Amino acid sequence: VQLQASGGGLVQPGGSLRLSCAASGRTFSSYDMGWFRQAPGKEREWVGFIRRIGEGTTYYTHSVKGRFTISRDNAKNTVYLQMNSLKPEDTAVYYCAARTRGRTILSAMQENSAYDYWGQGTQVTVSS
Repeated sequence: VQLQASGGGLVQPGGSLRLSCAASGRTFSSYDMGWFRQAPGKEREWVGFIRRIGEGTTYYTHSVKGRFTISRDNAKNTVYLQMNSLKPEDTAVYYCAARTRGRTILSAMQENSAYDYWGQGTQVTVSS
């Protein structure tokens, strides 16, 4: 499975961006898809994820809840991260990740080790 993230850039505080993550593979709909971010000098942080087909439930870390939305288009093998009301503290490299193994619990899905494949990252900078 190969993941290609795109859509990052420079945006002013309060602005919006939509990140995309295109995946290879014929069974994309069976993957749980996550988003992580890593700010300079900090560890990679879980942002949220969307469950595989049949569920499609989304979960978010507290700091982005209500501002970020994860969605997926299984026909296009793509997952999206819509980011609104961006803040300077959202500045980071954003990564998408895929879990192709069986379903696991929510707390585990917040860990890097829950995911089997990673995209290359896309830079998001929020600054005036």
